[in-house]
Amino acid sequence: MSTDTLPFIVAIPARYGSTRLPAKPLREIAGVPMVVRVAQRALLAGATQVVVAVDDPRIVEALAGRGVDICMTRSDHASGSDRLAECADHYGWADDAIVVNLQGDEPFAPAAGIREVARALADDDAPMATLATPITEAHEVFDPNVVKLVRSANGRALYFSRAPLPWARDAFAVHRHALPADVPFLRHIGIYAYRAGFLKRYTQLARTPLEQAESLEQLRVLEHGYPIAVRLTPEPFPPGIDTQADLERAEQWLAQQ
Repeated sequence: MSTDTLPFIVAIPARYGSTRLPAKPLREIAGVPMVVRVAQRALLAGATQVVVAVDDPRIVEALAGRGVDICMTRSDHASGSDRLAECADHYGWADDAIVVNLQGDEPFAPAAGIREVARALADDDAPMATLATPITEAHEVFDPNVVKLVRSANGRALYFSRAPLPWARDAFAVHRHALPADVPFLRHIGIYAYRAGFLKRYTQLARTPLEQAESLEQLRVLEHGYPIAVRLTPEPFPPGIDTQADLERAEQWLAQQ
């Protein structure tokens, strides 16, 4: 199905509190609040509805007149997915509606990538989809902050991990400073598409051992037996913003564009 005719919703969880970057949604990048930049990326992607799920009236004020819907949600949600499930109930989205979860700290997410994750879900009968990109540098494979994944021949996730994945046994026995060309190393990109009915069901699933061990919520889906469709992103996703240093790098990156 072409994304030109594919209806999809983009929902953006934006929590005011952040231990590493206080008031993160309102931190400005070249004079524009981060949450506004994220909303602009969603609008550029052609979503039929853009909803920002907020927990503080100061975020509401920043988004006024920006052409997006604002859903005031509870402040005690454990995750962004829980916040979006509250939105699904609030708006009464149909169970088969495609909802893209665009993180509130991704101010430069490419519109093509947002559309691609929606299309990935539409083209698969899995209840959830995400994106990946090839890894070309060996240090990324061994970096626990880089989430790796492996997928099956039909494009569905087999596993996500912070550990090196897959383990190129013969090549890594010789050296680990370069990657063998014939191994599909993939880095996970943290954008998701859900069918709205599954989004509500997912938040009711019990936390699982692998999820807790790796601190990766998507493993809850796999451990409960649900498939996740994985597609390659058509454009690079610049890094998200978690710290003051990330914010400063974003300012520099934007100035170079």
